[in-house]
Amino acid sequence: MNSTYDFQYFQGNSLSDLFAQDITDGRYAFILNYPATATWAAYPNNKKYYIQDGSSEATKTSFDKICQKEPWKNLAVLGDLLPGVIISSPEDALINYWREHFGFSYKNIERIDCSTYLDELSQIHTPEESQSDRFDKLITLFPFDHLKPEKHAVHPDTHYRLLSKVALADLGIQCPKYKTYNLHQISLEDIQLPQFPYLIKTSHGLSGEGTYIIKSASELNYCLHELRKYLEIKFVDTIIVSEFVKNEVQNYCVQFYVSKTGEITLIGTTTQLVTPEGNYLGGLIHYRETDMSKFFEMIAAVGKYAHQQGYFGVIGFDVLEDKDGQLYAIDANFRVNGSTPLCLQRHTLLGLRKEVAKYSSDYRMDGTLESILATLKPELERKDFTILSALEKVKYGKIYTEIYGIVAGETTEEMQQIEQSLQHKGLHILS
Repeated sequence: MNSTYDFQYFQGNSLSDLFAQDITDGRYAFILNYPATATWAAYPNNKKYYIQDGSSEATKTSFDKICQKEPWKNLAVLGDLLPGVIISSPEDALINYWREHFGFSYKNIERIDCSTYLDELSQIHTPEESQSDRFDKLITLFPFDHLKPEKHAVHPDTHYRLLSKVALADLGIQCPKYKTYNLHQISLEDIQLPQFPYLIKTSHGLSGEGTYIIKSASELNYCLHELRKYLEIKFVDTIIVSEFVKNEVQNYCVQFYVSKTGEITLIGTTTQLVTPEGNYLGGLIHYRETDMSKFFEMIAAVGKYAHQQGYFGVIGFDVLEDKDGQLYAIDANFRVNGSTPLCLQRHTLLGLRKEVAKYSSDYRMDGTLESILATLKPELERKDFTILSALEKVKYGKIYTEIYGIVAGETTEEMQQIEQSLQHKGLHILS
């Protein structure tokens, strides 16, 4: 153990518990969805806080992901102290399942219409308080163009700068060498590109969007085509060209919480599951065996920098380890991360002697949620499987349910056996 630091694991099991120390000076809530730029968004982020969520209408991240599946996953582990703002409500069956299995009341859900929610949340408090102006500060995953700056819990300019891929070198930790290019000052054709392989990243790509691994001329041509489309719609200012980390043996997501006073609390470290193209599939965690001490110096540096900038909240940074044991930070997410709910199951699952758990956002099962809850009842009761998010869909007249979930077992082998038995019951992973 690194004796220089004495970081401790978070002892709670909810986002409310994490934020509790920092939300006593006002009325806080958590906006659980990201902003979007698609035509369905009543409040598109198209003025200042650009987000790269797809270069064309056909490829933009969908409403069901941004406003239903992703927010509900965090709502499942929100806890009871911090109100959660959503614009689309989960089924009663899902909330009832959560009540039974997570033990929270879910009475702090604030559903506000998607066509008015940011206007309502931006209203300044008046003595004639109504539902629309009950919150002083809003915790966000990403700054909103249409939410007043003073309503953001972290100043939106600060948050946007921290979330930029450009800021990685400022964190004081080892990262791949990269160069930054402002596309208003240099044309794509004039950028001097290195030899294959390398990466090109847009500044604020969402869920892997805007990250291009370049190993061939055809991959470069595709990337440049996408970047030109982003330029046409004026949703990108800056890109980085980064060296490629060779001989990678592990891909981690290291997560912790930094308080308003700068105190650091460990949340957990997952091994990231990604496609060869770099798209995120989920995370794997070994609660008892994972030794976070090898990341302590990086955690201390990132936490100190975030605190100096005025940030508080969850931080997850992605780290590649090469065959020589060198650690390279390749991304830093100053927000609740995809696998944060998996990390928050630490004490619950260890209490059941389940040391290994896997989170995936790509489960799917035929039938309604009600029927699935009945079919998987034994596995759900044993917490072999935990449902974080579920959305019913219909295709060719047939109902199926898309699920974000966690499979857990005492060992890696048992967890894999449980996943196989769930497959035999009809729960399939798409990727």
